[in-house]
Amino acid sequence: MSTDADAAAGDRRRQLQQELLRRARAGTVRRATAGSGTGPDTARDTGPETGPDERAPQDAAPADTATATAADPQGVRVPLSRAQQRMWLMERLGGAGDSYHVPFATRVGGPFDVAAFATALTSLVARHTILRTRYAEHDGEPFQEVLPTPRTVPVHIVDSEPDDAPGLLRREAARPFDLTAGDGVRALVLRHGPQDHTVLLTFHHIGMDGASLETVAGELAVLYAAATGAPAPQPLPEAPQYADHARREHDGLPGLDGELDDWTALLADAAPPRLPRPATPARTGSAAAAVHGAPLEPGVPDALRALGAQRQATLFAVSLTAAFAALHRLTGDDDLVIGVAGTHRRGTAMRGLVGLCVNTLPVRVDLSGDPSFARLLRRVNDALLKAQSHRHIPFDLVLERLGAGARGTDGTALVGVTSDVLGEPTVLRLPGTSAAYVDVPSDGAKFTLSYGLEPAGDTGSPRVLVQYDAKALDAAAAQAAVRDYAALLHAVAADPDLALSALPLPERAAAPEEAGPDAAGPDPAGPDGSGAEGDRHPAARALRAHPEVADATVVRPAQGPAVAYAVLRDSAGPSGVELLGLLRRTLAPGVVPAAVTLLDALPRTADGPADSARLPGPSPQDAPGGPRGEAVTEAFSAVLGVRPAPDDDFFALGGHSLKAVQLAERLRTDLGLPLTGLDVLQARTPRELTALLDERADRQSEAKAARRPAARSREVRPGTVLVTGATGGVGAFVVRELAAAGRPVLALARPESAHLVAGEGIEVVEGDLADLAGLRDAVARADAVVHAACTFTRHEVDLAATEAMVDAWRRGPFVFVSSVDAYGHPATDRVVEEAPPQGQVSPYGRAKLDCEDMVLRAAGTGGRGGASAVRSPIVWGAHDRLREQLRWGALGSLYQAARQGLPIELPAPGTGGHAWYGAAWVHAAALARAVAECLDRPVHGVANACSGHVSWRDLAQDLTELLGTGSAVRETGTVPQDLDHRWHYDSVRLARPLRARPGEDRRSVLAEMTGPAGGARA
Repeated sequence: MSTDADAAAGDRRRQLQQELLRRARAGTVRRATAGSGTGPDTARDTGPETGPDERAPQDAAPADTATATAADPQGVRVPLSRAQQRMWLMERLGGAGDSYHVPFATRVGGPFDVAAFATALTSLVARHTILRTRYAEHDGEPFQEVLPTPRTVPVHIVDSEPDDAPGLLRREAARPFDLTAGDGVRALVLRHGPQDHTVLLTFHHIGMDGASLETVAGELAVLYAAATGAPAPQPLPEAPQYADHARREHDGLPGLDGELDDWTALLADAAPPRLPRPATPARTGSAAAAVHGAPLEPGVPDALRALGAQRQATLFAVSLTAAFAALHRLTGDDDLVIGVAGTHRRGTAMRGLVGLCVNTLPVRVDLSGDPSFARLLRRVNDALLKAQSHRHIPFDLVLERLGAGARGTDGTALVGVTSDVLGEPTVLRLPGTSAAYVDVPSDGAKFTLSYGLEPAGDTGSPRVLVQYDAKALDAAAAQAAVRDYAALLHAVAADPDLALSALPLPERAAAPEEAGPDAAGPDPAGPDGSGAEGDRHPAARALRAHPEVADATVVRPAQGPAVAYAVLRDSAGPSGVELLGLLRRTLAPGVVPAAVTLLDALPRTADGPADSARLPGPSPQDAPGGPRGEAVTEAFSAVLGVRPAPDDDFFALGGHSLKAVQLAERLRTDLGLPLTGLDVLQARTPRELTALLDERADRQSEAKAARRPAARSREVRPGTVLVTGATGGVGAFVVRELAAAGRPVLALARPESAHLVAGEGIEVVEGDLADLAGLRDAVARADAVVHAACTFTRHEVDLAATEAMVDAWRRGPFVFVSSVDAYGHPATDRVVEEAPPQGQVSPYGRAKLDCEDMVLRAAGTGGRGGASAVRSPIVWGAHDRLREQLRWGALGSLYQAARQGLPIELPAPGTGGHAWYGAAWVHAAALARAVAECLDRPVHGVANACSGHVSWRDLAQDLTELLGTGSAVRETGTVPQDLDHRWHYDSVRLARPLRARPGEDRRSVLAEMTGPAGGARA
């Protein structure tokens, strides 16, 4: 009788035999012929017979093979990241199939050296330890462990006809991974001819994501060039390792409780969308993933980008908004959650990291009230930004905190619907060859329904895609979803101000039961919604055909869409939303009512028809106040949390300077009109602010009509300088300085303010920092760059914009306008140029540091010129934006006290051990001269730009005298937070252009800023 001990001993013997067999095979080379083979088992191999599941961990590469990698933490057990834990759990549970395999295939034309490719692939695995990491458990806890670099990574070769390639690739990509073996990558080469190959690399998602594929493709090209003896552009830098990221995440988890509470509150009582399930469940084992596509008109993506740019939203946010609208029409739900892909990659330290850094971000949006698409875009953008601010929190932790609330009552996952914009697929571009992307579809679907926008598809034409799980979603509903998604994008590209209920639906043929006079003629409910017509309405007939509906009718009110009423046979029957979803799936779009209302009984007249007079009517709507009036009212409500009356005062409703800036930003984005926080504080009621916006809309129309620019050519004059933020407080002075010197300028300005930029030699490009494609295009057209634009508060936008510009920068100098905030809080009171940051650095200062790093590192490479980071303090000048910052920005409390004649309390010299408190400042014109100087003579580093330093006492005295208020100034032994500034910044490198000219002294510029508004406008 055998025992457990006997079985264990037998297992150990078998493992030992397998290990000895592997070692014996390590020196042999397979010589199998290819011909009739259909997989790697009959393939030639570029190295020893060490198939993907056969490599001995001891077969380490020689020291010279593991190139340019950090010390490998071999044998060290590292905790899995939360994203990896999800992958590990899915693999252990089984049933995921190849859903979490990552195939990467490229058709390679021209001379292809398989041996050199194997060498390059082995070097890649040596560089990135995640590609040779095994996964296991100890005491129920999963861990990852790095294995030694293999002597060679096998590259299997199969001779095949091109027509046979899809099946071979599909079978190879679907082959299961053994995560305990440490094989992070499998390689297969299909040889169609001497100079025609298809290369397939297959990874497991536990060690790979989309951003990592870009790194893999780029590094393989460099390593392949080195292996073939071709000159490489430059050596690869040391690679960051995923295990370090996993440790950092694991160590940081205890500090996330507060943000997890925020997430939990945000998603409390959220429910998965009620998607129509298939009438006949799919057979077990059948392919679950299916895809439907629909074409878009060629101009739609650009129109959507323009729509986003006008409202400070990305193309991604616009497409996500369309996905919410489509899902709302598919389900009838007003409270929806859609998942989007986030990333844990932050900062330059994680650039080039290979590994799983994706994170699901749930975006919850309220679609109630039949908003216009433009207004829904604002809601979605706000929700998306809020989600992205928490992108570092693993979604698995959120699900754990939600507990049972993370699923519907039927077990459906909260995030079962996703949305994305699909970029150009990654391909392997090896030196001396051509490359074409090869799609290797998966049988598994990660989500129930995924909306995708392809701005330029494989054929070069834009399209939309819907991928869905055929086991969980009705196929007819999925086909309707992709048509609806395409129709929505076409409609909003033409008119984003249409309400959701007014957006057209895709054309489709009526079902047999819908044909006939009722389906084709006027609304059968009749113009007044009364009579027997409502009972004969197709929607009423469809509802009564439902086995759980006893009675139904449809009423069309004098104004507004038709509404259906239904009576259930049992109180436990379907909801009104579910019945509406049924109607949307079965009826022609033109006869689907806006809602289905459930009643206990349907009131009828003595003759039998439904009595519309006794039916509940639609809720009363507020009288329209015009598009700008409605936008102002909604903006007040969103920012202040209370719906205002037309003459309610902004301050009386709880407003202050920061909220004024937020309100102005919202309205400027929504309406495409110039507006500042100062405007809000001066026109403080909805009525006054609407009148101001009406006036500016008229002025904008007149200016655009008068300008009538000629069709813009992509040809620019030699020496053209791109200036971002051209209507801002700094950019406007830079544009003026360059134009006065006769230098051609490409001025980037927001669409709502572009008409304010004018001058000889100035070409205006409409756009903003959120439009990355537009930024790249503008940089590519210029011979020099001055990057002066900044969001101040949306640091992720600033970083992404700078990175896009640096990527597109290929010639000439680059000047980045930075801030002395990048120095942090130095211990000494005098700060030399380019001193390292000390003490606490604000998020704004940290973003500036990261942007400086991107620019300065890229300088002098790839044809780029020199770079300068010009750090400025407070900027003063005759410009509305700069006036706004003086009155409501960092010095706002001091200015407002002086303006109102209130007592001013300042820190006394010596308080806290510091002899002086005050601020550095620079005149905007002097700063512009310094920037122009850097175009001709880059400083190749950091330079400060200060016109002078002023103590708080002197500044308070200047302001009270200029404003004529005579506020009393008193010095105390305390230091208010907004006045805790005591540093003098050296400005040696740019001293010549910073030398003050007449009218640039402190008193003169403050007089210009405190007097009547004039000069350049925002």
